[in-house]
Amino acid sequence: MSKANYHIGVISPEQFVAEHTFTYIIKGEMHLYDGSHSYVLRAGENGLARKDSLIRFKKEMVNDELEKVFVFFDEQFLKAFQAKHHPESARSGSRETVMILPENKLLPVFIKSLLPYYDHGKITEAFADVKREELLLILLQAQPQLAGLFFDYRSPEKINLEEFMNRNYQFNVSLERFAYLTGRSLSAFKRDFKQIFNDTPSHWLVQRRLQEAYFLIDKKNQKPAKIYLDLGFETLPHFSFAFKKRFGIAPKVLAGQQKV
Repeated sequence: MSKANYHIGVISPEQFVAEHTFTYIIKGEMHLYDGSHSYVLRAGENGLARKDSLIRFKKEMVNDELEKVFVFFDEQFLKAFQAKHHPESARSGSRETVMILPENKLLPVFIKSLLPYYDHGKITEAFADVKREELLLILLQAQPQLAGLFFDYRSPEKINLEEFMNRNYQFNVSLERFAYLTGRSLSAFKRDFKQIFNDTPSHWLVQRRLQEAYFLIDKKNQKPAKIYLDLGFETLPHFSFAFKKRFGIAPKVLAGQQKV
């Protein structure tokens, strides 16, 4: 069994992409879901996840092997790159959360040159920006239109909160993230949420996730252990406790009834 994870930047424990994130799969597969669409990256493929996005990642070993590279492009780095190289930039018309990038003959060479700089999965700090700069030059040379994505520093605009929450309630992120993504301060988010749902965000999120869990177990014959993470619960015991408290029956008991 072989697993390796190489990255430049900080990997967020949340299902929130704070910075533009480049991913290259060396071995294995990466499955991504943004609430509306599913994507798959296989060995030799690469993609770009847009900043300020909600994405769920699922890693799959192939032949007991999984090896991947993540590179994060933060705003400070991008502004320094822009000041140095002056790339032409127009607003990106694409709003895709994940872009599967076309094959590029320079990328396998770059990835091979990158790996010797790593120590236990983390690149030596002195070389981090140098290698990020090289990668960004490769990406922009192949697809100049990506400049409109990388060098757009705007924060999310105020959007329809009800529509957004009903589409993204299953993502396990903080209320601060939800507020930011809907273009609101935390206080404005809570105020607007109360007006729309007549409930607090925290309580509504748990109840909405439990409602979906009941449907998936009762109508779709899903197993509790297979769905709790996808619905935003961090542990199976926490999910089971909340489910039984809400419906008066343990999820595994409900699942067992569906087999009768």
